[in-house]
Amino acid sequence: MNTTPTLPIPISYISGNYYIFSVDAATYLRREHHICGVLIGTLPLIPQQNVFLGMPLELMPEEARLLVEKGVACIVDEKKAHNDGIKSLLEEDRKRYIQDLESQGLHARRLQLQRQEQSREEALRKKEEKKAAKMKKSAEKQQQSPAAGDVAEENSIVDFFAHNQQKEQGSGSGSSSSRPSSIMVDEPYGITPTTSYPPLSEAFSDKLLPAPDVRSSYPLFAHLHSKGYFMSPGLRFGCQYMAYPGDPLRFHSHFLVSSVEWDEEIDLMDIVAGGRLGTGVKKGFLLGGAERKAEVSEAEGNESIRMFSIEWAGM
Repeated sequence: MNTTPTLPIPISYISGNYYIFSVDAATYLRREHHICGVLIGTLPLIPQQNVFLGMPLELMPEEARLLVEKGVACIVDEKKAHNDGIKSLLEEDRKRYIQDLESQGLHARRLQLQRQEQSREEALRKKEEKKAAKMKKSAEKQQQSPAAGDVAEENSIVDFFAHNQQKEQGSGSGSSSSRPSSIMVDEPYGITPTTSYPPLSEAFSDKLLPAPDVRSSYPLFAHLHSKGYFMSPGLRFGCQYMAYPGDPLRFHSHFLVSSVEWDEEIDLMDIVAGGRLGTGVKKGFLLGGAERKAEVSEAEGNESIRMFSIEWAGM
């Protein structure tokens, strides 16, 4: 079920970085606006989970600025918002919120105990089936000596039914060995919410920040995004961005993207290295930048984007 969050979506500004903490907001931005970000959430005991990271979602400054310019999101000073919200939170709201978390933790605990009990019963059932098959096989072997075999088979069958009867009596008596104890059920799991709203208020009007400052590569980033590409950081491939023709979960990237200034000199070896690298990983090497027309004033800022795709032939 797709949930559309309330717009504009708050982007939390913390220590110079931009984060999305809401799962609904992250899925909405990916689905509707081609903003993927990078998941950075991890467990303290498993810091190297690689692709299995979770919330929060960290955005590049370019992604945050693009969303602000489109009116989809706003930048919130999260430190100020959180501190002010905690100070203004009523004691009744605090208690209600803690009770709600305990209720969720208790529900999670009960579900986990139910799964454990089902697994235990399944294991016992398989064990009994194995034991019955073994006894049947043993009885068939002893049929070669009728007198001793009849006695052994009869004893085996009696033992088997006696064991099953004891098991049924034990499960019917409600013993602690077959059912989770009430003491264990009453100990809730600790729930860590991904956001502070609720219980804190979402009134951010006095805590908004201006659009993020971005690098000179932003016009190229915004241009490729407007053409339908999904953009992601390109550090692992030695470039500024990776351009995907669709969702990165479904497509490989098409381009290694590097931005250059209009009058910037480009070393030929950089072009050769980028072209060889891109071709080696089955991608194109894209160079581009903003062209500022001479007849247009600096204040108007009318820019057009020029791009060149380079591939190394013969590889």
